[in-house]
Amino acid sequence: MNSVAQRELIPRDDTLEMIGTLNDLRAKLVASAERHQLLDDTGRVPAAPSYTELLQHALDVQTLSRDVVQMTVQFSRSTHSTSHVGSRVLAHLATAATMSSHAVPNFAETAEEALSLPRPSGPTDRQHRDNRMVIDHATARAYLRRTSESLRDAVKELDAHLDFYRLFPAQARQQSPATPPPRPSARHR
Repeated sequence: MNSVAQRELIPRDDTLEMIGTLNDLRAKLVASAERHQLLDDTGRVPAAPSYTELLQHALDVQTLSRDVVQMTVQFSRSTHSTSHVGSRVLAHLATAATMSSHAVPNFAETAEEALSLPRPSGPTDRQHRDNRMVIDHATARAYLRRTSESLRDAVKELDAHLDFYRLFPAQARQQSPATPPPRPSARHR
């Protein structure tokens, strides 16, 4: 295996660990998007939506977003991010970080609308408020799904990278040659 290919290679154990971490985070994002609901069982905005519950949605997602951003920062600081596959993975992680960051304010705006708006005086006012809340909440959930999709795409890149190990198992397992020990000096004292 040539030295360029070895530099491009992300160690198999690192790749597997990252795939596991990304899959765990993806599962949390999908669960969050499904768990955080605004509408009641009839498919309508509750008459008195809970500010506290809606604000909790923002807090939960902020924690997940922080995890996505931290993972992106850690990967961008690694030497792996500069390889061919690493740069593609980093692009997916950057998209995931951006998408997850957009979800938080949309959940917070939904909570704010539930708290700050005076009780509508007429059916049109209420419908307008309800529509805003539904749009903001649905947008936040869509950002969570897009974040999950970006993480899925990063996993696909890493899975494809693992194929290299499957194609060249003996060569890929070899570590780069260790630097030889220093030679004794030709001068004797």
